[in-house]
Amino acid sequence: MAFQSKKAKTLAQTIDRDKLHGVDEAIALVKANATAKFDETIELALNLGVDPRHADQMVRGVVTLPKGTGKTVRVGVFARGDKAEEAKAAGADVVGAEDLLEIVQGGKIEFDRCIATPDMMGLVGRLGKVLGPKGLMPNPKLGTVTPNVGEAVKAAKGGQVEYRVEKAGIIHSGIGKASFPAEDLRANFDALVDAVIKSKPSGAKGKYVRKIALSSSMGPGVKVDTAEVAAA
Repeated sequence: MAFQSKKAKTLAQTIDRDKLHGVDEAIALVKANATAKFDETIELALNLGVDPRHADQMVRGVVTLPKGTGKTVRVGVFARGDKAEEAKAAGADVVGAEDLLEIVQGGKIEFDRCIATPDMMGLVGRLGKVLGPKGLMPNPKLGTVTPNVGEAVKAAKGGQVEYRVEKAGIIHSGIGKASFPAEDLRANFDALVDAVIKSKPSGAKGKYVRKIALSSSMGPGVKVDTAEVAAA
């Protein structure tokens, strides 16, 4: 059983765990309960009617949160020559080729997103066992294997997030910080939910968005009424 501080228990008692809240009400409750000494991340959990073990039920994609994430994203880029210079000019934190391969193979990963030019994928493919489990493997479908590395770096730095359904059929993603105005969190909530709905796979049966919950890093979860989410 997870340890709960006295403060966490007190906060949890202010939330009716069975009540479904409107989106704006849920955001207000979560913000009110984010009382830690640091700027807590506001997290969205979507429980979907899919089984990701089947290829036709996988949900994965990228979306740009219009109000940003509130986080500093470190971007690593595998590129050579002019493309490497383009990546650096766009603000990439780590850029390289064989030299970067050796650093990553040595267990040093100093980036949160990984981008590669198409010609580098033969090299990057050798890092599958290292980058794959961390969800960092560049992927053309996610826009992280691209000749337009400058644009990809700026997108990653500017609020673009990846979402991917986990084994239990749940997507977890941050939608901002507790310090964000409620309307900014709502804009990010709408953008992410809309992207997930548009990513509905062909194999999904029955109700697609089954449950939605919002929480802060240290606060209790608040259930959101899925009836507010169009086309769910």
